[in-house]
Amino acid sequence: MSKTFIFAGASSAIARQTALFLKEKGHKIIGISTKSNDELYDEFYQIEKYDLSTFPEIAGTVDGLVYFPGTINLKPFARLTQADFINDLQINSLGAVAFVQAYLNNLKRSHNGSIVFISSVAVSTGMPFHTSIAMAKGGIEGFAKALAAELAPSIRVNCVAPSLVNSPLGEKFINTPEKMEQMQKRNPLRQVGNPADVANAIAFLLSKESAWVTGQVFAIDGGMSTIKN
Repeated sequence: MSKTFIFAGASSAIARQTALFLKEKGHKIIGISTKSNDELYDEFYQIEKYDLSTFPEIAGTVDGLVYFPGTINLKPFARLTQADFINDLQINSLGAVAFVQAYLNNLKRSHNGSIVFISSVAVSTGMPFHTSIAMAKGGIEGFAKALAAELAPSIRVNCVAPSLVNSPLGEKFINTPEKMEQMQKRNPLRQVGNPADVANAIAFLLSKESAWVTGQVFAIDGGMSTIKN
């Protein structure tokens, strides 16, 4: 049975890969992004920013929401400004709140509603220069668990928490052989993930196969957050 999903941050590499997986199964994907039109999606809306005032009104039943927008703002704590923290919170956490508020009534019409957020390995693993992004993504994990409790049993809410992925967002950290080797050594599987690794987990959490999964944070990080070797 075909389902309808809405992706915010739909132009990201992980979002596009997730959309490809779901479209192969016959599902409809509605994309929303601050970037220009993407013909991959069945419907696409370009907005100025991720807040409640700019999300378009969408009619009908929606079976899943995925909030992809994120930042990688890595600086020593002493160099981070209040504006840096506010920007990271707005994009990573407050935008997700607005996204869910915009389409929650659509989602409540579904028989297997699912919400997925993107967190980060930085929340569970303390790393230098990650204070702003770890705080912002920590907020999304807390929000997801509280929302999962509030919306159960009709709607499931989960997170995926990847480490660095070989995508445009993380390109500057792996754009030389030396940087790539350094990043590969940071996790037990000795590899940098790719968008498909994360997209597979998201597609699972949107599907009926994950019908007994809610309030969880799935680490997609090559073992970085749980294994030392």
